[in-house]
Amino acid sequence: MVEYRIDRRSGVATYLQIVQQTQQALRLGLLEPGDKLPTAREVVEATAINPNTVLKAYRELEREGLVEARRGLGTFVRRSLGSAPADSPLHRELLEWAARAHSEGLDRDDVAALFTAVLEEKFPQASSGARQQPVPQNGTPTERDPA
Repeated sequence: MVEYRIDRRSGVATYLQIVQQTQQALRLGLLEPGDKLPTAREVVEATAINPNTVLKAYRELEREGLVEARRGLGTFVRRSLGSAPADSPLHRELLEWAARAHSEGLDRDDVAALFTAVLEEKFPQASSGARQQPVPQNGTPTERDPA
């Protein structure tokens, strides 16, 4: 079962963090079709967030066709994403790379910035599953629902 971790300082809406973490679990094969997501009550107890926020995230995942709510039973995974299992050789290589970056003095934000820069260089177009914030003429991202 997936365990959500909410970073209140990230600037990313809480419901989007749940959506993104679920999508990541689906990409890594940690969640598979038929698996049950934690109930809203379980997520609330683990993260101290509003139940409506959890429900909003689950509705978004349902809208994307990734999960389905079954009345009285819970929310279940309908389909998986990607093909990068957590036990792949690439995962081990990334672990080694991250350990090397850490030993050379890079912190989490430095590593994230470096990795993001490489992703942008190698994959210049946003993936089809990514949700981009609209950027108006002045170049400042619009405010999203903070829930």
